[in-house]
Amino acid sequence: MGAPVLEELREVCQPRAKMESRNGEHWAGRLYMRRISLRTTRHLVRTPVTPDQLTWTMVVCGVASGAALMIPGLTGAVLAVVLMQLFLLFDCVDGEVARWKGQNSAAGIYVDRLGAYLADAALMAGAGYRAAESGAGGWLSAGIATALGVVLLKASTDLVDVARARRGLTVADDESTRPRSEGVATVRRIAAAFRIHRVTNGIEASLVLLVAAVADTVTGGVEPTRWALGALAVITWVMVPAHLLSILSSSRLR
Repeated sequence: MGAPVLEELREVCQPRAKMESRNGEHWAGRLYMRRISLRTTRHLVRTPVTPDQLTWTMVVCGVASGAALMIPGLTGAVLAVVLMQLFLLFDCVDGEVARWKGQNSAAGIYVDRLGAYLADAALMAGAGYRAAESGAGGWLSAGIATALGVVLLKASTDLVDVARARRGLTVADDESTRPRSEGVATVRRIAAAFRIHRVTNGIEASLVLLVAAVADTVTGGVEPTRWALGALAVITWVMVPAHLLSILSSSRLR
């Protein structure tokens, strides 16, 4: 049996509701990765590979991206970016294969979310090791603290679904994320315009750290990486209470 045509795959594997959801798709997915993933899925659906196996592959790529930053110089930074892109690819492909084969599972969703936590946290911890050079000291602590902040950001979002489920409510839609307070809504619109919050995500953070690694090579030290990590730490920990306020001032928990 031949591989399914792309249009047939797209209709099943990339439903419009998911692709158009404001919070349901990473910008890199919309920009380029969904084109690559669909062609990858086209071949994978003809194999015995399962969505769960692809999800675990995604997890390995994400954690390895953070570990790659322990390799000095540009090599480690480039490898981290490549692995984070593979993380994104498998994050797209596992769901597409699951939809095509009808193999969606709660375990798969759980591991997928766990992988997102581990990948972003590993990248920040790896950046801390890289900034510390020797693998010890305050910069390593800064990386771990940033990793913790990233985990809190993701957890605060996911806990909305937990709270709603325990109250017997359906999943919150995009409209419910709008703050009820006009002041909070204005601040949120301003923040969204600059999109600075995106650097707390592993995809963007890996690119920031690559630019810093290039600057490290030029300067012959790790000061640019330290500045980059410091900025990531500040942005992350400003975002933690801001995101919590945004959730509590919206209708997501009502």
